[in-house]
This record gives sequence, structure tokens and C-alpha cells, in this order.
Amino acid sequence: MIELGVNIDHVATVRQARGTLFPDPVEAAIAAIDAGADLITLHLREDRRHIQDNDLTRMRAAISNRVNLEMAATEEMVNIAIREKPDDVCLVPEHRQELTTEGGLNVAAQRDVISLVCQRLALAGIRVSLFIDPDPTQVLASAEVGAEAIEIHTGQFAETPLGDQRKVELDRIHGAVQAGLEHGLRVNAGHGLNYDNVQEVASIEGISELNIGHSIIAQSLFTGIHSAVGEMKRLMLESMPD
Repeated sequence: MIELGVNIDHVATVRQARGTLFPDPVEAAIAAIDAGADLITLHLREDRRHIQDNDLTRMRAAISNRVNLEMAATEEMVNIAIREKPDDVCLVPEHRQELTTEGGLNVAAQRDVISLVCQRLALAGIRVSLFIDPDPTQVLASAEVGAEAIEIHTGQFAETPLGDQRKVELDRIHGAVQAGLEHGLRVNAGHGLNYDNVQEVASIEGISELNIGHSIIAQSLFTGIHSAVGEMKRLMLESMPD
């Protein structure tokens, strides 16, 4: 059964805009789980633009569902992860000026660094996923550095208009999923997925989990978080292959 990870970063974005104590991303996570989310994803960025260290600490204490921490492969973040012990860590590239994560991690070019981070996190009992573009070279490199999972970056697919090129991007995702499974990796996906395009990805056999944030939090402004999460989960399950 495909799982839905709800990214609650942008609840924290609204909070940080005014420097208040609300809205609380932990409260949002509890509501999302009540509505059908299987896990909660949050990205502790180096510039702390939305999620704060204490959010992660409180999240671990407040929910029993899996917590998936997105983070850069830095010494500071590795130490935080080892201390807080999220169930999963997804290593992502991070640049200060970007609005959101742009492109996948170039694992093939950073094998030594990524391998060491994977080892340290694994020793702490944390499953490591690598956020990569749908590229067979990066899938192979992910397996070789010791990651247990990959998350396929679906942003290029999501941003491509309907047509032949969109099919090309979807085929790339299909290929990356198959390559990941052949290398014994758990295969997740996410980035840019919304209520209009999620079924195209959710229907790909072999994907274990979709991590979706911006579209769900945006929709919740109009319908509430219970409805927004519930509708996304319904679309995902409806599209699963028999």
C-alpha cells in the first residue's frame, strides 16, 4: 500500500512570517495523521527559514507515526539527526537562495561524503534516503554508498505541460523506480506533486511513498487540513495498480 508523507514545512513558514507561536507545525502534523497521513516530513534547513530545531524535538514526542527529516549532508545536521533520531532521514541538496529544493543530490560526485553520512546515520538506527533525479547513474551511486532508500525528484515532471515531453519525464521516473528496485532500494518520490498530477506517479508500481507538502498546505487554506490530506490520500489509493 502506497504511503503518504505530509510535509508540514509551510505551516512553519506562516508562523515564522510573524515570529509568533502559531500556527504550530506539530498541531498540523497531528491533524494530518488523523486525516490519513502515514508519516510526517519536515525539512530542517541550515538557515532555519521555516522548521526550527525545537519543532523536530516536539514532533518526536508528539506523534508515533514515522518522522522523515529532510536535511543537508552537513556535520551540524548529522549531529542533530543522531541526537533526535527521526525514523528516516532524506539527504537533499541545499542552497541558501533557492525558494525550494532545486534538483536532486549529485550522489555520484560526492560518494565519499555521502557514504560516510549514510554509515553514521545507519549506526544510529536511522534509515537513509537520498533525494535524486530520475537518473540511472544516481540510482546506482545511491545503492553503492549504502543508502537504504531513494526519493525520486518529480519536479521536472510536475513542471512539464501535458504532451510528449511530459511522457518523457514520466518514463524517466518509471525507469528510475525500476532501477531502484533492481538494486534492492526502497523507492519513494516527491516534489511538485499536486491534486492534478499525483495519480500519474502514484500509479507507478514499486513506489512505496509519496512526500507532498506545498499543494496540501495550500489546499488546506480553503478546505481545512483534514479535507486536503484526505483528498490527496484518496487520489493516491484510487490510482494504485490492481
